[in-house]
Amino acid sequence: MSRIIPPRGAPRKLALAQLTNSVGDGAYYVTSALFFSHVVGLSPTRIGAALTLGWALGAVIGVPLGHLADRRGPRGVAVLMSATTGVAVASFLFVRSYPAFLVAVCVYACAQCGLAAARQALLAAMVEPERRTETRAHLQSTVNAGLALGAALGGIALQLDTENAYLTALALDALSFVLAAWMLRRLPLPTGGANAEPPVRGEPRMAVLRDRPYAVVTLLNTVMLLYMPLLSVALPLWVVQRTEAPGWTVSALLVLNTVSVVLFQVRVAGRVSGLRSASRAVRQAGFLLLLACAVFACSSLGSSAWSAVALLLAAACVQVLGEMLLGAGSWEIGFGLAPADKQGQYQGFYGAGTAVARLVGPLLLTALILSWGTPGWVLLGGLFVAAGSAMGPAVRRAAAGRTPAGASFDPGTRSPSARQEGPRRPSPDTAGGHPGN
Repeated sequence: MSRIIPPRGAPRKLALAQLTNSVGDGAYYVTSALFFSHVVGLSPTRIGAALTLGWALGAVIGVPLGHLADRRGPRGVAVLMSATTGVAVASFLFVRSYPAFLVAVCVYACAQCGLAAARQALLAAMVEPERRTETRAHLQSTVNAGLALGAALGGIALQLDTENAYLTALALDALSFVLAAWMLRRLPLPTGGANAEPPVRGEPRMAVLRDRPYAVVTLLNTVMLLYMPLLSVALPLWVVQRTEAPGWTVSALLVLNTVSVVLFQVRVAGRVSGLRSASRAVRQAGFLLLLACAVFACSSLGSSAWSAVALLLAAACVQVLGEMLLGAGSWEIGFGLAPADKQGQYQGFYGAGTAVARLVGPLLLTALILSWGTPGWVLLGGLFVAAGSAMGPAVRRAAAGRTPAGASFDPGTRSPSARQEGPRRPSPDTAGGHPGN
């Protein structure tokens, strides 16, 4: 169980807070679309336009909210953003007009992006650099466990298919974020890391916006994150429209993915111990995702339902291994290249890649995969390989600009921020962390 449950202290408390709101999120994800269309009465086009605008704003505002976490403290901003998310979800229970819905979606998306940045800054402030990726892996396992439980509860609402059932699912999500805010409020204030140093006079407030090497790394990571809309949007449509596999296969693939991350993410993250191994993990993830794309493409060949199911399950196993390697490498890179006193704004910028992938991914992937078929799968796999292979040189360039002769890229060195913070010493708060999304 030590591979799943975080150590005692702040990591476990943060995991409990994350578990709480991820249960609510799981219920929200499986019911919100039908609630907005069946109960609120909105067309799919209007829902999609509102979500696009909301996540676009969230991607932009994540950086200044992360900067606020650097200057005012990540715990307070995380509490505020969690409570704001809860209020935004609660407002969905009452809005019945499109303008009100649009405002609520924008507040929700901005608060979610701000919460992600503040949580990452909180992790950086409370956890020693050499433990951040491991802690992040624990929390990712917690997220998946909570999402699975919440999705099961949301499934009950879908089965009942009544307004009250949908309202209950959304109310559960709103309450989960309020409870998570209360749990975060009970954490001790971090006394080191991002908030220990005052801003340097004359230094730009949004330094991350001028950090081109970090921007390149973020762009490459965004390309790799296209696996998310692949799983949630493109693959289910592919299974139903282009293969002989039965419809329940979609649920089986999602369950396989979730359970694998819960059980093995921490073990996979143990392979990453610095920027060199992180870059290698991302490169390996690119090739694994290419292999998964090739096997997914083969699932459309033949007329046997069981052979299609077997190929889809095999591809999903390869894909989730690539996903876990990518997660471990990406977290290490995102933390390691960020200055110790600017983790909030840097994590806000790095985390914007998630919002961008969710924005452009559905349209891009459905066009590639459903319209082009096998060539589209191959092209997508090629994108993963290209981005994963380019990550190493991009990280070396970014690391060289932060420490003399790129010393932070040596296998025995954890990260630039580890060098900036000096020798390892116990944290007054016994360490802790929180994932971004």
